Amino acid sequence: MTDTTIPGPVADFIDAVNRHDEAAFLDAFAEGGAVDDWGRVFTGREQIKGWSDNEFIGAQGTLAVEEVEVSGSTVTVVGDWRSTHANGRSRFVFDLDGDLLTRMTIREG
Repeated sequence: MTDTTIPGPVADFIDAVNRHDEAAFLDAFAEGGAVDDWGRVFTGREQIKGWSDNEFIGAQGTLAVEEVEVSGSTVTVVGDWRSTHANGRSRFVFDLDGDLLTRMTIREG
């Protein structure tokens, strides 16, 4: 189903990213959570932080949401990503377990 409302955990996550709030960004992930950035997978808080320091929060990234789709515990957000590392329309797929992210997958939007 397509919805214009971003579910709370993902909305809070995007807000943390846009504020460059590293603690809130990292706390959004479940223990053992993962980021899949174009096939490069970073698992657990330490690996996610290392990736983010260079390519996400550390790159002053911001996401302007354009589309949202919710299907069960999966939320897909397409938007305009801007950072000092990479720019362009991107698709973020969030897998949730309750209020925590178990996986964020990033691909071309």
